[in-house]
This record gives sequence, structure tokens and C-alpha cells, in this order.
Amino acid sequence: MSRNLIRLRYSGSCSVCKCSLQPGSLARWNREQRSATCENCCNAEDANPKPDQQVPASDSSRPSQLGATAIDPGVAGASARAEFERRHKLREAKIEKKWGSLAGVVKFLSDDPPHVTAWAKGSEGERRLGANLERETANRAVILHDRKVPRTRGNIDHIAIAPSGIWVIDAKNYQGLVEHRDIGGWFHQDFRIKVGGRDQTKLAEGLKWQIDAVKNAIPTSSVPVTGVLCFTDAEWRLFTKPFRHGEIWVTWPKKLIDMILTPAILQPDEITQIAGQLSQVLKPSVPRN
Repeated sequence: MSRNLIRLRYSGSCSVCKCSLQPGSLARWNREQRSATCENCCNAEDANPKPDQQVPASDSSRPSQLGATAIDPGVAGASARAEFERRHKLREAKIEKKWGSLAGVVKFLSDDPPHVTAWAKGSEGERRLGANLERETANRAVILHDRKVPRTRGNIDHIAIAPSGIWVIDAKNYQGLVEHRDIGGWFHQDFRIKVGGRDQTKLAEGLKWQIDAVKNAIPTSSVPVTGVLCFTDAEWRLFTKPFRHGEIWVTWPKKLIDMILTPAILQPDEITQIAGQLSQVLKPSVPRN
């Protein structure tokens, strides 16, 4: 099997997570089995090689992966992709019921509405950020993707357990200029998060329950847990720095990685231990087959 990623010429599905792969998607092609593996699963596979592929660890300063089986990193964007597929199929079923033999023509001439495609767009943003986090923090942090919170219908996009602590990351694939704008009057401040002129302050508010879920998963730990709202495809003014909205950081991928990797609070063994605990309590939203 080729170890290099290629851009697919035809659509298909990942042999590992079963997500849909569109023409032009990056994937690893297996000539013998005639199957493709998506970029995110390839990154996870490379980070957690099979026993016969593992390289003996000689650097004790790097966090262990607990035998590569105790920590399931999950698949970035898997639940959002699954929701898109569900809504897409539901729409197609309605078209088939209404139009019968003309359904194929109607499908060809129409597109999924924005409230459906938003899930695919969100999944792609999570996938790209997840791959970037794994690549840039390799052997210095453990990244968990798409975690289900028990007794809720919600999920956490990414959790980074790093030397600087624990980071709860909500990825948003929005477009437009990001601003922290004070709309208050003369005598009080009222800061809002604006993206493309739209008020997205509620996104930061939505991170609070995710932070609480992570803290509840490790109740005896005193490690700091920080919430981050990361806009993966937005615009920022020249010389702009990440900013805080209350206790939540708002930033972009490159700066997020810089924040995650400094300063050093946790040792490699502590990173591994905490990652193992979180992986057991906050399991992947979409289990690997």
C-alpha cells in the first residue's frame, strides 16, 4: 500500500471510518485491496502504528500512547459528517417519494439546502484542524477528536492534552472577518464576537458546558482546562492577536498550536495518564469499525 496521500479521481468511502470521500479528497490508496483511507485516519494510523510497525521509543520526554490501543483518538469531524449523510439521504428519499421516475433528474438539477451542506462544511473544518493538530503537536501532545459527552446529545470537536494543560477546542469553518467589538454605551462595555459582521458570541457561551464535561471526567485533577473557539477559515486583521472573551480564547489554527505547546506544566507521563482517563469517559462519537 502506498504510504503517500493522493487526490482521489472518483468518489468513494474511507475503509476505516466509512465517511464519504469526494473527488479531489486526500487519501491513501491501497492498490491490492482497491480501497482508500481518508487523510484523518491515515494520520491516526501513523501516530498509532500496528505492533509490527512501531518504532522503539528512545526519547522519554515524549508522551506514550499507552500501547496504541488504550487511547482511541477518534476521527475528526466524523459525527458532523454522519449527520450530513443522514440529512442528505433523507432529502433524497423525499425527492424519490415525490417525483418517482423523475427523481434522478430532480437530484441532478438541485443541491442540498444550506442547513444540510453546513454539516459537511463543518466536518471538513474539523477534519483539517484535527489533521493539523496531530501533525504539528506530534509526540508532544495527545489529541482526542469528536468526543461524545455522556447523557447528552452534544459532542466536543477536539481535546488537546499538552504540556500547557488541557484544551477544549470548538472548530468553526466560518468565513468573514473576526472581530471583538464593544457595542456598549458610554458607561458600560458589551463585547461581542463578530464574524463577517454577524454576532457569533453564543459560540463562546456554548463552550462552557464542554469545559465542565472535561473537568467532570477527571474530577481529582487540578490541571487547567481552557476553552478555545478556533475559526479555521476566517479572516483576521493584520497584526491581530488571539483574544479572550470571558474565559474563552478565540484564535486561528497556527496560533492555537503555539498556545497548546507552551508553557510546560505537564510531564509526558502525566499527559498520557490524563489522555487515557479522558478517552475512557469521553468516548468517540462515531466508533471505529
